[in-house]
Amino acid sequence: MTQPLWWEADHGATAHPPTPIPASVSHPNGRSLTSTIFQMGDLPTRADVVIVGGGFTGLWTAYYLLAAEPALDVLVLEAEHVGFGASGRNGGWVSALWPVGPEALARKAGRDAAAAMVTALQDTVVEVGRVTAAEHIDCGFHRGGTVALARSSAQAERARAEVAHSDAWGMGTSWLNAAEARERLAATNVHGATFNPHCARVHPRRLVDGLARTVRGLGAEVVEGARVTAIEPGLVRVDTGDGSERNVLARHVIRATEAWTARLPGERRTTAPVYSLMVATEPLRPEQWDEIGLADAEVFSDHRHVIIYGQRTVDDRLAFGGRGAPYHFGSRIRPEFDHEAAVFADLRKTLTGLLPQLGGVEFTHAWGGPLGIARDWNPSVGLDPATGLGWAGGYVGDGVAATNLAGRTLADLVLERHTPLTALPWVGHHSRRWEPEPLRWLGVNAGLRVAAAADREEARTGRPARLGHALSLLTGH
Repeated sequence: MTQPLWWEADHGATAHPPTPIPASVSHPNGRSLTSTIFQMGDLPTRADVVIVGGGFTGLWTAYYLLAAEPALDVLVLEAEHVGFGASGRNGGWVSALWPVGPEALARKAGRDAAAAMVTALQDTVVEVGRVTAAEHIDCGFHRGGTVALARSSAQAERARAEVAHSDAWGMGTSWLNAAEARERLAATNVHGATFNPHCARVHPRRLVDGLARTVRGLGAEVVEGARVTAIEPGLVRVDTGDGSERNVLARHVIRATEAWTARLPGERRTTAPVYSLMVATEPLRPEQWDEIGLADAEVFSDHRHVIIYGQRTVDDRLAFGGRGAPYHFGSRIRPEFDHEAAVFADLRKTLTGLLPQLGGVEFTHAWGGPLGIARDWNPSVGLDPATGLGWAGGYVGDGVAATNLAGRTLADLVLERHTPLTALPWVGHHSRRWEPEPLRWLGVNAGLRVAAAADREEARTGRPARLGHALSLLTGH
């Protein structure tokens, strides 16, 4: 299950952030009034480690590097402002769930390595909570688990298979009968649900801003408005804004650009930027929550093919999102792509169909943005010791937790420490490149259409969709 994008006042929301962010008030230009905006003349000319990207991956990497080696010169370069991409706009699931199953990892690296990955992801959820508490980051971290409803017999069949799969790998997913499921979330047409305890709710914008403040306090330089045009061994090139470029030298350069990776030279086919959109309600009254559930701030979804996801926010709204927005030809990313009126309308309809208790409730926010998908749906992290170039990404929307694991792993790799993290099977993995256009456009958008068609087939027949196999072939998942 994935957890794509969150609101921020400066990038696509229809109102100001529903949950205040006291330490980071947004400026109309989209940058934080508490951030340090460097003039190009102040840009450092060298550092021990340059990290390209000021989202979760880049900031977690800076955090663990400086926690281990406070004397390091760590420079984070962000083209917009910290958390501008998926890190500031995601659905707030700190989840041990993973885009590919452990069987796929085991086929490449063996069962023990795949089992170690499962454990590492579960430990990561705890680690995010530990750091937010230790660093006093007020992001509403609460580990209430995730409930995924089965709302048809076909969904129930898939859900029970998931439980059996989970038992084989120690993933912790259990089956809830219909009454137990409705006790957690009083939705319509509930046949049962799966529940996994290894997931927490956060306000991601608060988390990314708090993390940025923390790494600055540890000594990192976080430069916003610095658009990197190229990454090369030992240096990055930064657009000066006057038609020229400046080089910043470094022993190690880390690419942490996720969906925006496709904009870098030579990386157009590394990841596909796929859009996910969200809506949010006004704050709900206590008696409304008594009717709905989510008393332990569980995040929620169901077992349909088109991904949906939601949470009870720290200020008692329902934030709800899903896929359905198209992939854009040539891996294009534009602000106007964050808004798809038809998708927003469908999300509101889906949520009120799921929870009719919301009848008459006002929807106050709508926003979206791109996430990065590797061709085999397998996130990766790595560092080439010969060139000093490192990377992490391709999280398929599961990045709120995975970025923390990536940051710890990259810190170990940079510092040449051989640890259990550096032996995990995603380390050094290279996904095959996406097909050239127009095949990429045809394939990704076909996958979205097939998922929707599979859900319609199941609604009509009550049986698992025959299109499910076609979807697996299209996505490589």
